[in-house]
Amino acid sequence: MSTHPAIFEGLTTPALILDEARMLRNLARLSQHAADLGVTLRPHMKTAKSLEVAERMSGGTPGPITVSTLAEAEVFAAAGYNDILYAVGIAPGKLPRVQALRARGCDLVVILDSVAQARAVAEAGIPALIEIDSDGHRGGLSAEDPSLLEIARILADAGALCGVVTHAGESYGVSGAEAHAEFAERERAATVAAAEALRAAGMACPVVSVGSTPTAHAARDLAGVTELRAGVYMFFDLVMAGIGVCTTDDIALSVLASVIGHQPDKGWVLIDAGWMAMSRDRGTAAQAVDQGYGIVCDAEGRVIPELIVTAANQEHGIIARRDGAAGPMPDLPVGTLLRILPNHACATAAQHGGYSVIPARPGPLQSWARFGGW
Repeated sequence: MSTHPAIFEGLTTPALILDEARMLRNLARLSQHAADLGVTLRPHMKTAKSLEVAERMSGGTPGPITVSTLAEAEVFAAAGYNDILYAVGIAPGKLPRVQALRARGCDLVVILDSVAQARAVAEAGIPALIEIDSDGHRGGLSAEDPSLLEIARILADAGALCGVVTHAGESYGVSGAEAHAEFAERERAATVAAAEALRAAGMACPVVSVGSTPTAHAARDLAGVTELRAGVYMFFDLVMAGIGVCTTDDIALSVLASVIGHQPDKGWVLIDAGWMAMSRDRGTAAQAVDQGYGIVCDAEGRVIPELIVTAANQEHGIIARRDGAAGPMPDLPVGTLLRILPNHACATAAQHGGYSVIPARPGPLQSWARFGGW
């Protein structure tokens, strides 16, 4: 990242740093890929939870988005985003909030995979997508499940059936474009088969929605699909780098920390960023290379070879050389600023109330708000 550490002067550590130039590059990459595939991109805002990020994502004109909480839906709807998919299975107790948003002009659509949900949604007059299981990751129905048509009929009779949706979460467990492309085809095949089953039964299925960050980038043919979803792609993280979706140079998010001590006999450097700043997510532990709690960079964002956060307490992080690395620890005096690349951008961002943004154009550090809650 081409920035001088002076840009951080006066900033209290730990702080969540967002490199706008990297983020814009990531946004452009998937936007172009979706356009090449001939599908609508419906970005997932669960990672960013930021109106400023959304503005850059949409080019200033609110477009279709995905959310994971009704709090997100409410904030984005108030800002003019009126085409929203709430992509978590709907609980009947949340339907009044959905109705309230729709009454204010937001076309909020929910997802479901059971008869009980379908009956509640139909009675409430809320449009829905049926969740399809494309890889055994979480919820959803197969195209052959007898309850698929029963659920669809309940919704269709109430004028509430919009289509089908899937998420290949198991794509996070494989590495490389070829493997991710196979999962992308599983998504496509499963949803298209479900859509064809609905149409064969005389029901319309206008929306066929697929996506995860790995499959969205690797998909080669989305015939029969109408929209593509992805979330962490705007920031990326070490989990995505570990499975080959991006490189560390694409990761736009980091945690700025200060060196606060040393344990030379143990080969440790202590920083003021623990799991409260970085989260407890150890998503790379199951990958070929375990990155601990994050890769260590200098204040300009350059990776310091073989240095990771090996352990974390609530407000302390311990930096050391990774297992098997040779050579001495670098000289990092007390007060040195470092940046930690996160395992899981969603979890790390959730620990902070806002972003300290290195602007894409030369200028001072900016502050962008971020929200949470459900």
